[in-house]
Amino acid sequence: MAKKPKKQRQPGGTPATVALTASGTAFTLHSYDHDPASPSYGEEAAEALGVPAARVFKTLVADVDGELVVAVVPVAGSLDLKALAAAVGGKRAAMADPAAAERTTGYVRGGISPLGQRKHLRTVLDASADGHATVCVSAGRRGLEVELTPAALTTLTGATLAPIGRL
Repeated sequence: MAKKPKKQRQPGGTPATVALTASGTAFTLHSYDHDPASPSYGEEAAEALGVPAARVFKTLVADVDGELVVAVVPVAGSLDLKALAAAVGGKRAAMADPAAAERTTGYVRGGISPLGQRKHLRTVLDASADGHATVCVSAGRRGLEVELTPAALTTLTGATLAPIGRL
């Protein structure tokens, strides 16, 4: 019985960057040296890239009435779980189990991208994203961010825009 060939990874590529390239979407990739001791991956990214924290968005996975949902909010604030639940027509939201989030998205915590996830999850992007020409989100690995327009992010993820962030 012949062995199945291993999937070849593109050097430096992640499922997020592969999805972006395949879609023809314009984006800029930013890399920086990630410090494993950093208390906040998002704030670390904003500082390393010299970008205001309001333009760098973190990807969080929540459980809304038993369904995993992706929330994309500015690193400068936090996720309003009640607002997220309301945005997807749910009653109750809680942060998802980290292992379930990693297993479902195919990414590790601190590197979860809203793009190129293993399983497509409903996504809600904080409405504040529309106030910026471009935003930065994880490109699928700690120390790697992708910058793109909010419209492109919304289109590629099928996101709903809603006020789910809290400052």
